[in-house]
Amino acid sequence: MIIIHATIQVNPTKEHTFMEEVQSLISASRAESGNISYDLMKDTEKDGVYTMVEVWKDFEAVQSHNVSEHFTYFTGKASEYLTAPLDAKVFEAKAVEKL
Repeated sequence: MIIIHATIQVNPTKEHTFMEEVQSLISASRAESGNISYDLMKDTEKDGVYTMVEVWKDFEAVQSHNVSEHFTYFTGKASEYLTAPLDAKVFEAKAVEKL
């Protein structure tokens, strides 16, 4: 299982546009084969900061997502509303038995 945390810093004057654009990315990504979850979290302490938390079945699913039409469209427009480059951290995880 692959987990990605992508920190997104949004220009406050473009936050509404960002939220409109990101909704179609989220719904299309959730429909992809190999996607387990795809959720946008808003930072409660920093204005305009979000984290996209993605969980994928494997690296092949991530690679397929990264070349998908909805992802390349979103990343192509991202510079219009971001104040810094996306900061993505990628983790490889495995399920553990219940504690």
